[in-house]
Amino acid sequence: MSFIEQEASVKYEVIDGKKTPVIKPKIEVTLKNLKTNKEYNSDAEALQDVQNPDTDTKAEDISRSVTAYVAHVPLGTETNLF
Repeated sequence: MSFIEQEASVKYEVIDGKKTPVIKPKIEVTLKNLKTNKEYNSDAEALQDVQNPDTDTKAEDISRSVTAYVAHVPLGTETNLF
């Protein structure tokens, strides 16, 4: 089970006098216990398992996989990448 840590967004800011898109990608996170293969629904849930005295889960048992989905940005003749 993965969860969305950040939703995708695009906003425009004026940078060096030019209207420039500022893009935030969608961020999807999967947290998994490497010993038990249990997947967590949030960082708080994984931390709770680590702090639970009734389990032997340690912080190093938790794997965090992050996927970033970057939106398509059309490039035109006025695009300055440098």
